[in-house]
Amino acid sequence: MAGRFVRSSKYRHVFGRPTRKEQCYDNIRISKNAWDTNLIKANPHYLSVNWEASGGGAFAVIPLAEKGRLPEQIPLFRGHTAVVLDTDWNPFNDSLIASGSDDGKAFIWKVPEAFSLYSDAEEPTDVAPVHKLTGHSRKVGHVLFNPAAENILATSSGDFTIKMWDIETGSARLTLKHNDIVQSLSWSANGALMVTTSRDKKLRIWDVRQETAAHVVPGHAGAKNSRAVWMGEHDRVATTGFSKMSDRQMGLWDIRSPQEPIGGFDMLDSISGVCMPFWDDSTQCLYLAGKGDGNIRYYEYEHDKFEYLSEYKSADPQRGIAFLPKRGLNIHDNEVMRAFKTVNDNYIEPISFIVPRRAEVFQGDIYPPVTGTKPAMSSAEWFDGGDAIPPKIDLESVYAGEEPTEIASDYKPRPLTPSKAPAEIKKAPESVKEAPQPSPAFRSPPPSMKEQTSSIAVLASKFADKEPDDSVEDDDTSSFEEIPKPVDRSEKQIHIAPMVDKTQSTGIQKGLESPVDHPVISAVESTTTARPDPQMIKPKNLDTPSTATSSSNTMNLPPTPAAGTEPIQGYLQEIKALLQQQTQTMAQQSAKIGQLTAEVDDLKINLSSTNLSGRMGGADKGERIKRLEEELAELRS
Repeated sequence: MAGRFVRSSKYRHVFGRPTRKEQCYDNIRISKNAWDTNLIKANPHYLSVNWEASGGGAFAVIPLAEKGRLPEQIPLFRGHTAVVLDTDWNPFNDSLIASGSDDGKAFIWKVPEAFSLYSDAEEPTDVAPVHKLTGHSRKVGHVLFNPAAENILATSSGDFTIKMWDIETGSARLTLKHNDIVQSLSWSANGALMVTTSRDKKLRIWDVRQETAAHVVPGHAGAKNSRAVWMGEHDRVATTGFSKMSDRQMGLWDIRSPQEPIGGFDMLDSISGVCMPFWDDSTQCLYLAGKGDGNIRYYEYEHDKFEYLSEYKSADPQRGIAFLPKRGLNIHDNEVMRAFKTVNDNYIEPISFIVPRRAEVFQGDIYPPVTGTKPAMSSAEWFDGGDAIPPKIDLESVYAGEEPTEIASDYKPRPLTPSKAPAEIKKAPESVKEAPQPSPAFRSPPPSMKEQTSSIAVLASKFADKEPDDSVEDDDTSSFEEIPKPVDRSEKQIHIAPMVDKTQSTGIQKGLESPVDHPVISAVESTTTARPDPQMIKPKNLDTPSTATSSSNTMNLPPTPAAGTEPIQGYLQEIKALLQQQTQTMAQQSAKIGQLTAEVDDLKINLSSTNLSGRMGGADKGERIKRLEEELAELRS
């Protein structure tokens, strides 16, 4: 079939919109540590950045509203004795943040109220941690809060372990042991399971509270780092990594049977930077941002497959990137995602991903309910084995500027739409069957000869003159040559033709039964235009102005009934005699022309066989040929 089918998607035309330099966060000193981390994290109010600081590790917290060039000296979050490697915001408390450092400790920090980078003091006041979590023997490379339970923090370390902390008590309750350094970790939506990737090239699915790996399967075969992200409420995991040939890959895994990725690995490109995946559960989209390049790809998950949507391209490479939670987006601009990328390690640029629409109202189809700020359970309930998904909020209330409206956590898109589809499909064949019914079942018999003749009479009567014209017309107005009328025709008989009754067909029937046929009339027309013999035609001389009209009507209309039939038949007899005489004359002329032509040809043959200059009689024959040719030309004309 010709043509190209385009997959239907609400996010097919999403595009990335960069931000002007004046609206970026400038004059930032990003950490130059080589540890594989995202460097920055964001929530609806603040942005955390791993800071390049002396005298121990530190990170900075930047309010999202304070854009532009930052002061030379800003308040930092200091407390670690070594460089800060990773940070993470509490999903249920926007002012609570955790950090992991190269000193083997994880700290919990609280952002002061009305926190700002601008102050009147000569030196800014640094912020101290509120909790210190100690238990790892080596550096803490990743920190990640539980997305469903309150105050549950996971930390991964260079001692090949991941610890689960209850930050309320400051104790590590659970430990997940690996065989090598953990490169990435991600929670499931209900906070019960976790996926990890490590340097031993294994992908592990953990039942966290059992402290055992439910699945351990080979991951990406490349030597470089791989990443994994849990796809929200799905039982699927997306990974990025490298092949043995150092090509960047993407994989989709089913956690119930993760022996190999669904459909195999998809090759992305041959760039050497690590690819950082981010999952948006509300739009079912996966964003891939590469380290060392400025591009951000995004895919839509559908039917166990990632459908490529588009790519944001930039000439400015990024080392770190963070994505904003959905409750912090600008819904009035149809923004479905916002990313913050580091540029040249000195400023951070926001990138808005927008669905292009002109509507001035809330777009509910692209903004389903999202996770709010209320946890599904407490830390004690989670450690006791509880599973739940946090309540969701309706973004339409946020669009209207009201307090977020809470929705049940088991909210799903309307299931009625697909269920109605089969009913409509069943009705469709019935309408198709009824379509041929309007066609006629019976055909009427063909019209008889009498009906056809009457219809011809009606059509011919349309061109008849309704009333005789009293005005004097010139002879040149008629396109027919005038035929001499019979001597015994009276003026009354001539005027009968225009008064024929259109509803009667008796005259037409008599005309069809008469020995003279209608094709004779057409022959008369062609003969009169072919210059007939002037001796056989009398000069045009009509008694009244209506004679031309009556004669033209006689040629075009069928014979009139009763009194008008006999004069017309006599008239046709004269035409027939005239045609016979002309035919005889033309036959005689044709015979004469043929005779002369043959004689001329014979003389030409004889003349060509003799020498014109040396024989007698050549000149006489030439004169004879010339006379014959002149006579032949005269006859032909």
